[in-house]
Amino acid sequence: MALVKKNSPSVEILEAQYDRLRQSLAQIGYISQGSVLQRSVATSGPSGYQWTRKVARKTITVSLSQPQFLAMKAAVQNERTLWKTIQQMEKISRQNLFASLPDTRRRKRLGKKALGLI
Repeated sequence: MALVKKNSPSVEILEAQYDRLRQSLAQIGYISQGSVLQRSVATSGPSGYQWTRKVARKTITVSLSQPQFLAMKAAVQNERTLWKTIQQMEKISRQNLFASLPDTRRRKRLGKKALGLI
C-alpha cells in the first residue's frame, strides 16, 4: 500500500473536506448559465436588465424585469459556486485515491501537476 507523503493531508482530513463540500452542494439554490447585466441610459441603447448566454455558438439575450434580474443574478452566481465546488471535490478525490489505494511501482513520484492539483 502506498504511504501518505509527509507534506500531503491525511486521508481523514481529505474525507472531512470532501464531506463539507458535498454538504455545501445541498445548500445551493437555483442555478443558471450565462451572465446578467443592468443597462443604464448612459450606455448605448435603452435602460433595463438583461440575461445573456451562449446557445450553439450564438449569443442569446433576454430582457428581464427587476425581480427576474435579481433572481437570475443569484442563480448565475450559484452556478459559478457549484462549478468551483465541483473542481475542489475533484482535486480532493484524486488526492485521496492516490494516497489511500495501492500504487504501481514508479521510478518517480507523481507530481502535483500530473494529479491536476495545480
